[in-house]
Amino acid sequence: QVQLVESGGGLVQAGSSLRLSCVASGRTFSTFGMGWFRQAPGKEREFVAAISTGGGSTFYADSVKGRFTISRDNAKRTVYLQMNRLKPEDTAVYYCGVQVTGWAYRQAERYDYWGQGTQVTVSS
Repeated sequence: QVQLVESGGGLVQAGSSLRLSCVASGRTFSTFGMGWFRQAPGKEREFVAAISTGGGSTFYADSVKGRFTISRDNAKRTVYLQMNRLKPEDTAVYYCGVQVTGWAYRQAERYDYWGQGTQVTVSS
């Protein structure tokens, strides 16, 4: 019912920036909250950031506060993750997800749909 496609990942040096994009299709984009999660090898999927349906509320993991910014453009059916001052520990596959019902934004298991992920690698 919802398809998500992430893009914007890459290999960058510490201190640089990337902007990830996630384009949604299949349902009315503005009716659900969205989040960004990341998963490093051997680790569980970790909450990064989330944004409410209208974009009025945003939430961040402590590890990225002050460096990452989540935003959405409902007209373009897209959610963004601007990542600044990247660190090697940010290296992971980044996934966007949608939570159609409820708003347990930090819990990966509550999200209903996921994209394929985009790799972010930050070198020292």
